[in-house]
Amino acid sequence: MASPPTSESRTLVAVVEDDDDIAELVSDLLEREGYDVARCRTGHELDRLGDRRRIDLVLLDLMLPGEDGLSICRRLHGASVRVPVIIVTAKGDDIDRILGLEIGADDYLAKPFNPRELVARVRAVLRRTRDIHRPAPIAGSHYAFEGWTLDAGSRLLRDPGGQEVLLTGGEFDLLLVFLDHPQRVLSRDQLLDWTRGRDSGPFDRTIDVQLSRLRRKLGDDPKAPRMIRTVRGGGYLFAPVVERRRG
Repeated sequence: MASPPTSESRTLVAVVEDDDDIAELVSDLLEREGYDVARCRTGHELDRLGDRRRIDLVLLDLMLPGEDGLSICRRLHGASVRVPVIIVTAKGDDIDRILGLEIGADDYLAKPFNPRELVARVRAVLRRTRDIHRPAPIAGSHYAFEGWTLDAGSRLLRDPGGQEVLLTGGEFDLLLVFLDHPQRVLSRDQLLDWTRGRDSGPFDRTIDVQLSRLRRKLGDDPKAPRMIRTVRGGGYLFAPVVERRRG
């Protein structure tokens, strides 16, 4: 049975909004879609959240007590690790929208909004910005897990007995994504984005075929997989502890 996703493994969306009713509505909506949501009333609370956890996306209101949303957006855009931002505000003025986008916002949505449109925009921005947090594959990197080894440079996978296991290009890309994100729930959309990128479509089933083949090559029981676990409603989790080294 698959382990439930932990708070650290799920996508975290920070809702920065001082209107409690709107914050609750947006939070409930995103939680039903499987996201982890943290509510912040001010930029200070957002900073404190960022000190504790990695934030994948910020939904940011412009009219806030203390530091305003545009200032927060500008600051986030200049940070060493940029956090994607969707500005959500009652302001419908084009100047605010254009300024927000110019200083680094990834999208803009005016209140009142259609809940389905908000979810669609969140998904779209996350799909476009996933590589912000993805470690770039490094030629010469070596991975080890449960006796298996992978040389990323030569794409050579060896089983615990030292035998070479041949991988297709797609299987290698998929395994590398799992090894770069061990013990974290990855959605099917994430796997598609990171392995096929712009070539993937909403009904692309290639990932399912590659996943099945990869499990088989790793000796994972398809009926009760132990390495690549299926998380109901969440995606897939690579369970083994992974050691990574250079050279």
